[in-house]
Amino acid sequence: MQHDDTLSPATLAAQGLGTIPMPHRDIVPPIHMATTFERAEDGSLPGGRIYARDASPAYDPAEALLCRLEGGAAAALFASGMAAASAVLLALKPGARVVAPHDMYWSLRNWMIGFAANWQITLDFYADAEELAALLQRPADLVWAETPANPTWEILDIARAAELAHAAGARLVVDSTVPTPVFTRPLALGADVVMHSATKYLNGHSDVIAGVLVTRAEDDLWARIKTARAAGGAVLGPFEAWLLNRGLRTLFPRVRTAAASALCIAQHFEHHPALLAVRYPGLPSHPGHDIACRQMDGGFGAMLSMRVKGGEAAARRVAGAVRIFRRATSLGSVESLIEHRGPIEGPGTRCPLDLLRLSVGIEDTADLIADLEQALQKANER
Repeated sequence: MQHDDTLSPATLAAQGLGTIPMPHRDIVPPIHMATTFERAEDGSLPGGRIYARDASPAYDPAEALLCRLEGGAAAALFASGMAAASAVLLALKPGARVVAPHDMYWSLRNWMIGFAANWQITLDFYADAEELAALLQRPADLVWAETPANPTWEILDIARAAELAHAAGARLVVDSTVPTPVFTRPLALGADVVMHSATKYLNGHSDVIAGVLVTRAEDDLWARIKTARAAGGAVLGPFEAWLLNRGLRTLFPRVRTAAASALCIAQHFEHHPALLAVRYPGLPSHPGHDIACRQMDGGFGAMLSMRVKGGEAAARRVAGAVRIFRRATSLGSVESLIEHRGPIEGPGTRCPLDLLRLSVGIEDTADLIADLEQALQKANER
């Protein structure tokens, strides 16, 4: 089954590529706990492994499946999404130039700034494709992209970004945590590496912290990334790798259900009198909607944001009044989450202080809409 190109990605994910381990023919793959592996009498490695930090059999199922879903040449699991992202930067040579978006995961943006200052890396930020094109009039080594971009869900044309990056001598890395391979395959659009915070949709149950990179080619950058993982020790534990693989088997129904609900919620609240705006790529009013329609296949993801009339205080009241949405940081799990994002990011944030970030889960859509309606009404009564 693992070599059958006629099967849909949803089928491949549900059956974990269809691999049946021998000799017991387990439907659920076992957990591999070994950290070291025996050599033969002549010192060779007949099992192909030397030490789990370099390559553990615990990683094989999830890495193989993600490689197949993304259409890549190789994949590597990490202890977190931040570990995966930082490994890319750590693989650069001194004096490299990086171009990254203003709107992206806040913790990674802040880490990039500090890393660049300490490691003699030139770091430039762009707001949109036009600014990216202008910055890439000069040579670069790496272009980072995140689309849809957290927390305002800006859309970047991946194919155009890849053309611009490659013309400038740079590789394009795309954080595809939000759309997942269910809706977007950046490597097929020209990206060189795709990154996921696997903590989010890939695992989908708020019980694993993990990250993954998938590369289009096993080139020199990939070799340095793998070295950074092994040398830095930012590896995933066997049980966490097993849990991630288990979550991947329900990826498609979870993400499709959540995205369908998010679209309904966005449509319902788009012109709500208590809101200034709803930001969701699936709405025709979204400035990146046309691009999203081209590069997102079958849905627009399950993340959206609402800007509340009345400013920061009103947004705080709405978040405090929900009953079904959980007030928590993170996204991509089966439960719906809400976060008053600006104050979480703190000083220097570009996030509007009236913005609420919603991660839509798989609860009943009508219940989620009713919860938001009552929270908006309750907040306005004060």
